[in-house]
Amino acid sequence: MAKKSKINRKAWFYKTRGSYLPANKYGWLTYIPFIGYLVFSFIVGLKDINIIWVATLFILANWLASAAMMTLLAIHKS
Repeated sequence: MAKKSKINRKAWFYKTRGSYLPANKYGWLTYIPFIGYLVFSFIVGLKDINIIWVATLFILANWLASAAMMTLLAIHKS
C-alpha cells in the first residue's frame, strides 16, 4: 500500500514535484504583490531604460530575485 503524505492544514503552500503550490487563501494572496512587482519591474525596465540589453538584464535580475524570494516564502510557510 502506498504511503500517503500528510498535508499540514495550516500551511500556506504544499510541495509538489519540486515546486510549491498554494494550499489556502493566504498562499493565493501572496501572488497578488508578486505578480504586481513582476509587472511593475517589466514596465520600468521597458520605459526608463533605453538600451535593450540593460533593460533585459534589469528585468531578468528583478524576476529572478522575486522568484527566489517567493520560493523562500513558500518553503518557510509550508
